[in-house]
Amino acid sequence: MRDQGLILWQKAEGALICAAALWLYAGAQMVLPLWAAVLVFFAPDLSFLAYVLGKRLGAICYNLVHVYGLGLVTLVAGHLWGLPLWWEIGALWLAHSGFDRMLGYGLKSAQGFDITHLGPIGKRRAG
Repeated sequence: MRDQGLILWQKAEGALICAAALWLYAGAQMVLPLWAAVLVFFAPDLSFLAYVLGKRLGAICYNLVHVYGLGLVTLVAGHLWGLPLWWEIGALWLAHSGFDRMLGYGLKSAQGFDITHLGPIGKRRAG
């Protein structure tokens, strides 16, 4: 049984990270047109395609692009090296990871796509 209080804390943390990252994005030079920014925001979800290579590799690939760290590193690199596109991509990537956590989509288990560190999702949750 998962501690619902801890899950709520992680969802709240995700919401705060999403909001902060979108605030950072809004302060960027806006290199990307809005339609491209929307695509970049949702692009990390394409990592689910790695599940065709198996549950374990799918979970590794999905988790790799959904941890806060990689979005943050991209954002900071963009800032340090004066690359506004990297700044924007990093902020949107970080926002996406926070958005997913806020909605209860956690990091994936090697047991399957629908088993996350925040609990089951999809049919497993309903069942």
